[in-house]
Amino acid sequence: MRDKSSATAENTVTADRLSGLGLGALGVLGFSLSLPVTRMAVQQLDPWFVAFGRAVGAGLLAWAYLRLTGAPRPTPGQWRRLPIVALGVVVGFPLFTSMALLTQTSAHSAVVIAALPAMTAVFAVLRAGERPPPLFWIVSAGGLLAVLAFLGASGAVRGALTLPDLFLLAAVVLCGLGYAEGGALARELGGARTICWALLLSLPITVPVTAVAAAVSPPQADALGWSAFGYLTGVSMFLGFFAWYAGLARGGVAQVGQVQLAQPVLTLGWSALLLGEVVSPASIVAALAVLGCVVATQRIRQSPRSVVTRREAGAGSS
Repeated sequence: MRDKSSATAENTVTADRLSGLGLGALGVLGFSLSLPVTRMAVQQLDPWFVAFGRAVGAGLLAWAYLRLTGAPRPTPGQWRRLPIVALGVVVGFPLFTSMALLTQTSAHSAVVIAALPAMTAVFAVLRAGERPPPLFWIVSAGGLLAVLAFLGASGAVRGALTLPDLFLLAAVVLCGLGYAEGGALARELGGARTICWALLLSLPITVPVTAVAAAVSPPQADALGWSAFGYLTGVSMFLGFFAWYAGLARGGVAQVGQVQLAQPVLTLGWSALLLGEVVSPASIVAALAVLGCVVATQRIRQSPRSVVTRREAGAGSS
């Protein structure tokens, strides 16, 4: 009887991990367009308007979703954690990447953003109560090095550390925090409600900042610029998080977060397609190396103690 219980629990963990991996991959696919599309948007629109205006648009979509689904309000404990999510993914990452991409290319930016999976894993330990084994960190570092080696060989790394690079580093730290906190909170609220409540909570900040930005620099763009802004609003700030947070909640923040290792390679592909940047044939080799590391991190088992601790943390928080 005990063996059957253990087998059932193991099968459940495996199913959760696989579904989490699939949802996480879907989220990363949507996010992989964010940097080149942001680059397109800020060439015509004020970066503050792009960063906060898309959050306002997504906040209105979030309000409609919560109303249509009759979602219950978060508990007091959940309300206290939602500002951390909002700080990271609603305000911090969009603002700092928009500022950086005013003068920096999306290919170069992908170099710094490649550190995001590692930062997410660190915050998964600090905020989500996860304890990945040492082998996980080794394989994760290998994936990060593979991405950085490819980006360096492809010419994406040029020059010394600049102010846009510092903006991107700030974006990575805040986004990693927002991903980890949101993934942990999604175990209780669900992925869709987590991002929706974070967007609504941010409206008292995002609305006035957007209004001031629009007054100072009236938004004017062609169809391409507004299409880029629309993508950032509907996918990068809204629908992408439905899949992403659900994946982190099911498969584990640290492990599913490693799927982001594929994002810089995908971003370079989109940059070549949308912005005309040249990507070397080495991208195929890099993609295979990165995907190998992603698969390896998903095959590494966490200790039973770690899994139980994570589940108890998700069930017990309020």
